[in-house]
Amino acid sequence: MSNSYASERPAGADTPAPPATGWGGVVVFAGIMLLSLGVFQATEGAVALLNEQAYVVTSDGLLVELDYAAWGWVHLLLGLLSLAAGTGVLLGWLWARIIGVLIAFLGALLHFVFLAASPLWCTILLGMDVLIIFALAAHGRDVRSQSVEPAGTA
Repeated sequence: MSNSYASERPAGADTPAPPATGWGGVVVFAGIMLLSLGVFQATEGAVALLNEQAYVVTSDGLLVELDYAAWGWVHLLLGLLSLAAGTGVLLGWLWARIIGVLIAFLGALLHFVFLAASPLWCTILLGMDVLIIFALAAHGRDVRSQSVEPAGTA
């Protein structure tokens, strides 16, 4: 594997490719966090759909008053989308990084609104969302798909 971004540069580019940084592990961490977040979101959604008595307050005590069935579907769908984006981030796909940042942002908003129902759990997930956004936004280019070969090889 090349130590540069040469695999993404046109064949006749005049300037050298910037060197790869050591932040690739942070992006892999973000991909794994997205996978974990997806499992946690889906679990939170399933709990909201199957056992709303598990929460600290009734749905009337939430910042946005929706019943737990609606919250459950939102969490479940966001969790499944997180799982797909996490897989794509680990494979080095650009669309997955973009979707991952959007999911983490939406997840942070969702967890903030859902904070009264499950304070500790939502605080943990808020922290995960912030870490994912940082890793993907600041260092997302450091993970590349293994199927792309550098220019000049084959």
